[in-house]
Amino acid sequence: MLIRLYHLIIKELLTSIRDPKSRLVLIVPPLIQIFILSFTITLEVKNTSLGVYNKDAGVEGQTLIKRFEHSPLVSKIVTVSSQNEIEPLLDRQTVLGIIVIPQDFSEKIYSHQTVQVQILLDGRRTNASRIAGSYAERIINTFLAEFTPNQNGIKIVTRNWFNVNLDPLKTTVPSLICVLATILGMLISGLSIARERETGTFEQLLISPLTPLEILVGKAIPAVFLSTCSAIMMIGIVIFILNIPLRGSFWLLILSMDLFLFSVVGVGLFISSLSMTQQQAILGVILVLPASIMLSGFVTPVENMPQWIQQITVVNPVRWYLVIVKGIFMKGMEPSEVALNCIPLVALSIVTLSVAAIMFKRRME
Repeated sequence: MLIRLYHLIIKELLTSIRDPKSRLVLIVPPLIQIFILSFTITLEVKNTSLGVYNKDAGVEGQTLIKRFEHSPLVSKIVTVSSQNEIEPLLDRQTVLGIIVIPQDFSEKIYSHQTVQVQILLDGRRTNASRIAGSYAERIINTFLAEFTPNQNGIKIVTRNWFNVNLDPLKTTVPSLICVLATILGMLISGLSIARERETGTFEQLLISPLTPLEILVGKAIPAVFLSTCSAIMMIGIVIFILNIPLRGSFWLLILSMDLFLFSVVGVGLFISSLSMTQQQAILGVILVLPASIMLSGFVTPVENMPQWIQQITVVNPVRWYLVIVKGIFMKGMEPSEVALNCIPLVALSIVTLSVAAIMFKRRME
């Protein structure tokens, strides 16, 4: 079986590399898209979850919290009870930011002294952090105008975690790697079986000693390999040309990418098994891709979607890998966290490849 698989994989790789259209898909679109989309795509969020760490025992601290609770921008207030809870909330993206109200907040307001209020924001979501930070400052300044008319004031200190300068490239470009790898993996695998049918070589596979499962594996591995090579090229551009640092492990990024690509390739092979021509396969991929990207959190944060849509995104592999790639690039995500997000990818890979194998076997019969 291994010898048969080896020859099929080599044949598939050579077919893809020798085909001018396949070479064009592997090289030119990723290069153009990684440069153009890096500077044109921005993220925006309408509703946010904020954490509040209130050290003040007075009335004014609670009054300020009420202002945030009734804000149309804030959908949820998370109460923080200790300093140790701040980092996990931001790290897991439970909240977009945390307002820290000092212990002497009410006392200093009554004595007309300057009070320092701290705003901690998740810099991985650049635009959302900028908007939320500005909005929080406006709420605090409005509060100041009502309770401290002499304008001695409140000193607001804003700090952005993971992306200190809120550079949009540092948040959008790692996400683009995930999106473009999805497009490549699904497109290459989606064309593979349809191409065999269109060129008339599919019958040769049917009369070969290869089983349906072996044919499917032989189609999946080259697609994952070629997509990974293209993604490594994009990662090199991001690190060495766009100067975006990779804070985590490169090999962990690639390993998790391969798990992710197997789930994507499973979808592509399912589409390809249903298609009689490459044109039909391309139309099928075009039908699935926009939904996968829109439901991943790339354009709109998942937590801001309706609850029933959030449940649908659980079966979207792009959603899980988007968390991994941003985490490894921006904060050096630990292997344990990566493994936790890889569990859905492994499950989805098994499901998509199994469904593709069943459908492929039925089509052969």
